[in-house]
Amino acid sequence: MVKLMNRLPLKRFSLLQSFVLVCMLTLIAVLAVITMEFAWAESLRQRFGELEWVLPSLVAAVLLTVASGIVAMAIIFYRWKLKRPLELLKQASESISANNLDFRISYDSQDEMGELVTAFEHMRSQLEKNVRTLWRSVEERKQLNAIFAHDLRTPLSVLKGNAELLATYLPEKKLSEEKVLDLIHTMNLHIVRLESYAEAMSSIQKLEDIPVHRQSMDAFSLTALLNDSAGQIARQFGKRFVPSMEHDNSAIHVDPYMVMQIFENMVANGARYAASQVNVRYDMEEGSMKITVSDDGPGFSNEALQKAALPFYRGEMWDATEHRGLGLYVCKMLCEKHEGSLQIQNGPNGGGSVTANLGTRVDK
Repeated sequence: MVKLMNRLPLKRFSLLQSFVLVCMLTLIAVLAVITMEFAWAESLRQRFGELEWVLPSLVAAVLLTVASGIVAMAIIFYRWKLKRPLELLKQASESISANNLDFRISYDSQDEMGELVTAFEHMRSQLEKNVRTLWRSVEERKQLNAIFAHDLRTPLSVLKGNAELLATYLPEKKLSEEKVLDLIHTMNLHIVRLESYAEAMSSIQKLEDIPVHRQSMDAFSLTALLNDSAGQIARQFGKRFVPSMEHDNSAIHVDPYMVMQIFENMVANGARYAASQVNVRYDMEEGSMKITVSDDGPGFSNEALQKAALPFYRGEMWDATEHRGLGLYVCKMLCEKHEGSLQIQNGPNGGGSVTANLGTRVDK
């Protein structure tokens, strides 16, 4: 009977409606059986006359039929409406308890149990997303610490070697004044480098806590603000800035300060490697805003395409006081906080190209 009811178009029935339906069907079945029992008792009376055991047997049969009907009603309702979703929820709970979130549950009924299974699936999906985000954050933190520790070895080794050299030979006056000053200058450079790293680590910690404050503004106002900033950065590097726009004056919902920080890091990185020109292209799509910064420089090496967004990666360039290899890493972190991503590639005509895809709503 349960299979028959599952084939009927009853998935929209609520639990109460389904229970009432099962009660009515059970009541009809019970009344039909009781009618047959009365007919049986009447046939015995007509055939054998009044028998003492017929009436007690009829009462017992009616009570047994009613009890059987109640039990059958409960079993049918449970197997039809409760068994499958409860099994799904139990299996899902056991999987979550075993730290396994790589599964999905679905139940095609539209009653309260279907809504409960759907809500449970939403909870599992959000929990999986949170765990993946936490895992990625932990992995990035491990990677960041490993890179930081690796980059500290060189300045520490230089400082240790120079300190030992001074401690060994300076008391015996075997080092000239020029050599001593040269060693001190080298040590000072690496001390500045260590300070720079410490400041960089502190700034990264703060970036992780930055909230996203979206506000509505028109695209022309935002791009004009970005272009003005890009022009100033390009001039500082002695490069030319050329913008291009592929959008109308839409109203967009972004965090302008976060967008500005991403943009300035991208432009500074492009200007640093450009031969003479930095290009910026704005594209508005439904639900996203793309900003592409390209240059006419040598482009990214194969290694840089894989590592440019890692912290402290500088490729062939190093400046202990200014360039710490954090620009594109900061862009990547902030893009992800803004529900977007960062793409690094080489342009079709050469030169590097970095695209920030920022999640936003675009109101035409």
